[in-house]
Amino acid sequence: MSAHLTVWLVCYDIRDDARLRRVHKVMRGYGDALQYSVFRCVISALQLATLKAKLLDAIDHEADQVLFVPLGSADAERTWKHWTLGQPLSPIERVVRIF
Repeated sequence: MSAHLTVWLVCYDIRDDARLRRVHKVMRGYGDALQYSVFRCVISALQLATLKAKLLDAIDHEADQVLFVPLGSADAERTWKHWTLGQPLSPIERVVRIF
């Protein structure tokens, strides 16, 4: 039985460059960057809990903010509908990174 996957939009505003790099590194492991601080994540509830725990350790709770927006089930045909003004959304690059 596979885990139920949900699509999340995760956006962040981090006030310190070192913390920003840590948060970005964490996010790369869970989703695809749509813009500099905006990620689309297709993850299970367990992965979401793990992501939140890692981000809680990486941010300053007084200065930073991470926004989670559920976009629906990954199994739904129209989970994620979007449009842009100005520059079009670039295709998501799928790259395996080994650290």
